[in-house]
Amino acid sequence: MAGARNADPDFEEFVAARGPRLLGVAWMLTGDAHLAEDLLQTVLAKVWPKWSRIEAGNPEAYVRKALYNTYASWWNRRWRGEIPHAELPERAAPEDPRTSDGAGPELLHAVRSLPPRQRAVVVLRYFEELSVEETAQVLGCRPGTVKSQASKALATLRKQLHTVMPNLKGGARV
Repeated sequence: MAGARNADPDFEEFVAARGPRLLGVAWMLTGDAHLAEDLLQTVLAKVWPKWSRIEAGNPEAYVRKALYNTYASWWNRRWRGEIPHAELPERAAPEDPRTSDGAGPELLHAVRSLPPRQRAVVVLRYFEELSVEETAQVLGCRPGTVKSQASKALATLRKQLHTVMPNLKGGARV
């Protein structure tokens, strides 16, 4: 938070240490690098005034939950239609290397095509490696909901990836 006066050094350390990973979560949720930066910045701006209360508990879980809740409120509010352009770009924009975690572009595209709640479950469970209970806590739902959303999401991902990669062996796991 450059330029912030009297910034809490603990908050700055938290952002420096966990910021890149949290940006990755935001990017996986939004599917857009610029929106991800906006989302994380919005959440950090909301969290900073409350930091003295938050840091005593589990600040990372708090920020993750705030990321999801803010993302969900944006999803409900924004128009998500296509924007027509006169000319097509010459080539696709490169994937964001900060967040790919070794996942191929097909998988990242498939994850971004999931409905918001399923996408959040996949990101938290399989990219952030949270437990079912931790994911339920972040999303404010029951563990059974996390399991059912994960099951639906994985079935969709398998189907999409099999379409994109028909030579995918039956034993390969998604």
